Amino acid sequence: MKPVFDNFAEPPGDIIREEMEAKGWTQTDLAFILGYSEQTVNKLLNGKSGLSADMAKALAEAFGTSAELWAGLQKEWELRCARDPDQSIKARALMQGSYPVRAMIDRGWLEKDSEQSVLEMQFMRFFEVNRMEDIQHLEFAAAAKKTDEADHSPEELAWLYRVRHIARSIEVPKYSEDGLRAALAELRKLMLDPEDVRHVPAILAKAGVRFLIVEKIGNCKVDGVCTWIGDDEPVIGLSLRFPRLDNFWFVLIHECEHVLRGHGKGTKGIIDNLEGEGASDGEGVAEEERVANAASLNFAVPRERILSFYRRKKPYVSERDVVGFASLSEVHPAVVVGQIQYIKDDYAWLRKWLVSIKNHILPSSVVDGFGHMVDITL
Repeated sequence: MKPVFDNFAEPPGDIIREEMEAKGWTQTDLAFILGYSEQTVNKLLNGKSGLSADMAKALAEAFGTSAELWAGLQKEWELRCARDPDQSIKARALMQGSYPVRAMIDRGWLEKDSEQSVLEMQFMRFFEVNRMEDIQHLEFAAAAKKTDEADHSPEELAWLYRVRHIARSIEVPKYSEDGLRAALAELRKLMLDPEDVRHVPAILAKAGVRFLIVEKIGNCKVDGVCTWIGDDEPVIGLSLRFPRLDNFWFVLIHECEHVLRGHGKGTKGIIDNLEGEGASDGEGVAEEERVANAASLNFAVPRERILSFYRRKKPYVSERDVVGFASLSEVHPAVVVGQIQYIKDDYAWLRKWLVSIKNHILPSSVVDGFGHMVDITL
């Protein structure tokens, strides 16, 4: 919408002079009428000072007009004289309306203070498209979410693409399905001591699976992703949204199962939210997620064995019983506690056993976030 006074677009002093001439007033006359000094009026007429709100009201009384007229003339002139804004403002506004651009810049995923063309180019390269409008039509496989929504939040999509960009910088041998199955056997031996999770990246790398950790952005509820570079280079990305030992193993094995079954090929990947119903292997869960969850639930200790133990001991499952059962199963008690918490729907039960693995996994992994940033060029 054009400003009300767009047709005037002249210095207020010029309009005042016209009004003075119409009334036959001199500069001295106007100063007398307004009760201002001649010097003040001279600066106003010559554009050396702006027209204040007080002056607008005084001119309105002197010329029999409205104060809004004079205030509007001053505003319009100021706008006309103002420099044109940086065009990147519009680009950033459009992008921020759909994606967490500011947070992406803060995390170093996009360059700060870029011109519009550079920012748009980075944005298209980040989301692997050739046109800005194509970003709205990204296609993905179904996600393990609490609802049946097939779409993903902007934060989840941004997180996924950051995983993909960093993964390209990781060198691993050619992927082997047999190699990954052998890797899973090695991983199973690491479930007794939390410190042993540090070996996970190297074991997966031998099988040709790129593994990395990218801290989630904003409030997105993402735990992991299985994505592919081309059709034969699998990538597993974790967010460590819940950096507990039990959750780490559940999400990791879930993503490994996706890789083994080739889930996500032909799309950009499968983004997983494995909280609540997302961790279920019930019939109401999408098939790809159901089988991946089942693999996770049976990896450490067969699901039926956990259920049998719980049924025998409930309603008073003691800490001593859990520690003994975990020892016999050759897993850390956190793994058993995590599963029984899910069964009981009581996430405060024996919570002290749910140890964090951040200090063990981060030093041996490719990490973006948690105080680290991977330096890659778009």
